[in-house]
Amino acid sequence: MKAWNLCCRLKTEQRQHRSRRMRGQYNMLKMDEIRKDNTRNLLADIELFAGLTPTQLDWVAQHAHRRIFEAGRNVLTIEQPGEAVYIILHGTVKIHIEQGERDVILSILGSGDLLGEMSLIDSVGRSASAVTLESSLMLWMDRTTFTYLLDNFPPVARNLVKILSARVRLSDQLIQALATLDVNGRVARQLLAFAEKYGREKDGVTQIRITLTQGDIADLVGASRKRVNQAMVLFKEQGLIDNTEGRIAIKDGEGLARYCK
Repeated sequence: MKAWNLCCRLKTEQRQHRSRRMRGQYNMLKMDEIRKDNTRNLLADIELFAGLTPTQLDWVAQHAHRRIFEAGRNVLTIEQPGEAVYIILHGTVKIHIEQGERDVILSILGSGDLLGEMSLIDSVGRSASAVTLESSLMLWMDRTTFTYLLDNFPPVARNLVKILSARVRLSDQLIQALATLDVNGRVARQLLAFAEKYGREKDGVTQIRITLTQGDIADLVGASRKRVNQAMVLFKEQGLIDNTEGRIAIKDGEGLARYCK
């Protein structure tokens, strides 16, 4: 795990399998949607709301709204005015922009992440679009509610500063990786970053709990899909990762970290 932390400080495959998994997740989300009483418990695990009292969490739960987005749906688009912030409770979202005929992925977000907050803060239009990569459950708040939170719940404002600072730091690390690492190193760094943020460890293996294709990874690391595929095959042959139905598991983090040096 130490090696992971050191390194991290630094269009569709297997479609039929993913479609079946998405339908299953969508059914689970519908069941979760019915259970309105657990919203406060979900909020307590989200970084933005860390440090809030039970009473404050209840207030947020009462003023926020849930919504399910099926896979492939736009959560927000660059043309829309910024009038709401979204928090991912479950699922995976791609942040992207279109440059001519090319789709440029800026980031992949998962459970606990925010989207849409920047335009609420600076009152400038959306800087990118967001589309779900799998059925996703969102919590959303309008501008008035979000502004009230920032003004009256000091922990939320402090947490937001930390979140935005972490994004800037990750951007700096990505620039450094693009300048100093080869494709194998950039892919390894990205996998370790996802594992640290979205991973769940069991029996020494860390499952990355977001949906990723090799095309997604290629866009994120600035390489061709073919070259990323070669890196993934290499990592799998060396016993560093496993990749089943679009879900990547890290079997040897220290081995991956060696590619980041």
